[in-house]
Amino acid sequence: MERPRRLRTTPQLRRLVRETTLEPRNLILPLFVHPAPAPEPIASMPGQYRHSLESLVEIAGQAREAGLGGVILFGVLPEEAKDDQGSGAYAEDGIVQEATRRLKAAYPDLLVVADTCLCEYTRHGHCGVLQGDTVDNDATLELLAQTAVSQAKAGADIVAPSAMMDGQVAAIRKALDAAGYPHVPILSYAVKYASAFYGPFREAADSAPAFGDRASYQMDPAAGYWDAVREATLDDLEGADLLMVKPALPYLDLVRELKARFAKPIAAYHVSGEYAMIKAAALNGWIDERRVVLEALTGLRRAGAQVILTYYALEAARWVREG
Repeated sequence: MERPRRLRTTPQLRRLVRETTLEPRNLILPLFVHPAPAPEPIASMPGQYRHSLESLVEIAGQAREAGLGGVILFGVLPEEAKDDQGSGAYAEDGIVQEATRRLKAAYPDLLVVADTCLCEYTRHGHCGVLQGDTVDNDATLELLAQTAVSQAKAGADIVAPSAMMDGQVAAIRKALDAAGYPHVPILSYAVKYASAFYGPFREAADSAPAFGDRASYQMDPAAGYWDAVREATLDDLEGADLLMVKPALPYLDLVRELKARFAKPIAAYHVSGEYAMIKAAALNGWIDERRVVLEALTGLRRAGAQVILTYYALEAARWVREG
């Protein structure tokens, strides 16, 4: 009789035959930064904050000490600082640009990723400029390119376009090269769905659309593999250096599909709603938070994600070290 249980009998045997590893270097910590003088807790994401520039430097230092792969920055502006063009995204003194400069001054070896989008900076909350009630794809490309260049100039190691505009990777690559930043990689939100799992993020970043939704430019969760492969292929051909799937756990099949098809690192974003559900269940005593988080993140690694963006990055790094 075949007995698969033989290799599960002891912790030593289980450890010996494991194929999937989860290490702190695989994890990137998303951080929100705002121009206020003090951090503010995010109600729908217990344990997460809109950081001041000072507290951002402190938690980024913890990320560096924990051996994380890096951090990704999202800017948050008060309503009166927003406009229809999202100019805060590409301003030289923008909040993400200033945060990047401070982090690189404090920790030159910390990898800093800048989210490249307009939604946190527009009054209407959409990811591009409007023509009537529709996002103008081609007019938005120029502003996304300006944003990426300003982020690279501030010291960002990677730019990460998340607006889901057609042609955004090509526009950004061309602009970065022309501005003297051909070495700056692009982490593309290649396969990004119009998902209900983003709810807490929109509170955190104050970026909910003022009208309508983003279904006309983000992907339909019920579309087939063809849509995901098409989007990823286009970004690959346009010059993306890493390809990301967002959200993560509901789309493990697509993480695996991209891993099999593309000779590039695959990333997955374990998004705010995924974090909030685990955290809420843990606070109610319904689950073992540590075990559930490590199981979820290990599942992403097993599916093929080399890079995982997760709000649990610091805790997961500590739990992995503890064994």
